[in-house]
Amino acid sequence: MSISTRELHLALKSYFGFSKFKGLQEQVITSILSKKNTFAIMPTGGGKSLCYQLPALMQEGTAIVVSPLIALMKNQVDAIRGISNQEGIAHVLNSSLNKTEIKQVKFDIESGITKLLYVAPESLSKAENIVFLKDQTISFMAVDEAHCISEWGHDFRPEYRNLKHIISQIGDNIPIIGLTATATPKVQDDIKKLRNYRS
Repeated sequence: MSISTRELHLALKSYFGFSKFKGLQEQVITSILSKKNTFAIMPTGGGKSLCYQLPALMQEGTAIVVSPLIALMKNQVDAIRGISNQEGIAHVLNSSLNKTEIKQVKFDIESGITKLLYVAPESLSKAENIVFLKDQTISFMAVDEAHCISEWGHDFRPEYRNLKHIISQIGDNIPIIGLTATATPKVQDDIKKLRNYRS
């Protein structure tokens, strides 16, 4: 997706009310919109979530956001719903949903309404979710708290290790963005093994 700096700034203002980007945000977002695998280390409070929220809102299809923190997912879904008149623009897909709620999530994704789908790695790895997502238009995959991938990290999550395999089952050419606030060189190397990243 080729987009000018002016269009990017207009989208930022339109969706979030900001007149300028912080730190590396613009560089990271431009990389994602260009369908490049991207790895970003940004400090807490540096605006990591906007790096995947804005390109998701600007593109066709649904961006899958993998996060280990259910409370954070819910907050982000509520925030995105607050800037849209479509409640289905953002959803969480996890074990707390009943069958009716899961049906609604899937309907909104199939209808092209959902731009951001927040999942824990455990939910993403379920066979029925992989089969469903395989048939959808996925704009990109964002791996938040990407340091959880690495056994060298302070917050290693074994389920994160399987993400490379899961993502390849959903689609071969899905661009991936990995985001974290902190990562030692060893952890960075592990994260980059998910795909061939440009940092």
